[in-house]
Parts: sequence; C-alpha cells; structure tokens
Amino acid sequence: MCGGVYYSHKGQDIRVYFPNPKAMLPVRQKDGEIRLLPWGRRSKQAGRLPRGGWARLDSIYSGRWERWFPVPVKIPVKSFMEKDIEGHSHWYDLTKGKWLQGLVARDQYEQRVYVVTIEPEMEDAVHNRWPRIKS
Repeated sequence: MCGGVYYSHKGQDIRVYFPNPKAMLPVRQKDGEIRLLPWGRRSKQAGRLPRGGWARLDSIYSGRWERWFPVPVKIPVKSFMEKDIEGHSHWYDLTKGKWLQGLVARDQYEQRVYVVTIEPEMEDAVHNRWPRIKS
C-alpha cells in the first residue's frame, strides 16, 4: 500500500514513512516545480480531510472524494516501500519517466496529498492494494 517513499528535493535525498506525522510528499506542479505537501492525515491529527494516506482508484471514480475537490497529481519518487505478509519491508524502484499517481484533497485552507491505489493485476499478489504507477 506504499508505506514509505524515497525522493530527492532541492539536492537532498529524503526517505519518509507514512506513520511520521510530519511526512511530506513531492508533488509536481503544472509549471514543473516540485512542491511538498502533507502526506494524508493520521488519526490524531487535526483536520477534516480523510484519515489515511491513500485513495482507492475505485472510490475516486465512484465520487467519494468529490467533496474534497480532488486534483490528480504526479508524485515523483525514486522508490516506494511495501511490506510483505510477514511484515518485512521491500523497496521498489521506479524507472526513469515513471511516477506515482496522487490526489490532492482540500477543505478550506487544509490541503493534503494521498497516494492513489489500485488492486494488483497479479492473481498471487501479496498486497491487496498497490500504488498506481504512471508514465
């Protein structure tokens, strides 16, 4: 489900995990600039946006995110982390030109980014949700 990401920002390599309440994700703006936004919302964090750091693609299509004015965005990362069924972390590199699809949600002045997830295409997949990788 993408519990961590590794990216570069302003010449610095950053590795961040969703449980960190200060976790930020890079979002590519239309002008090409990269802006850091808070990654989702944790249970104990103030705000009205959905808890969690992920948005299921089918829930986006069904309209569940509409009240938060969703905007699709590119999340340029070098790699992302998933845990297997035994709880071991595995990092997956993205090839050049690929990025994670994100969704920026907002409620008045609150704005957060969520990683869009899909059901894996492989029948024997270990995970029931996988980040949507685009190019």
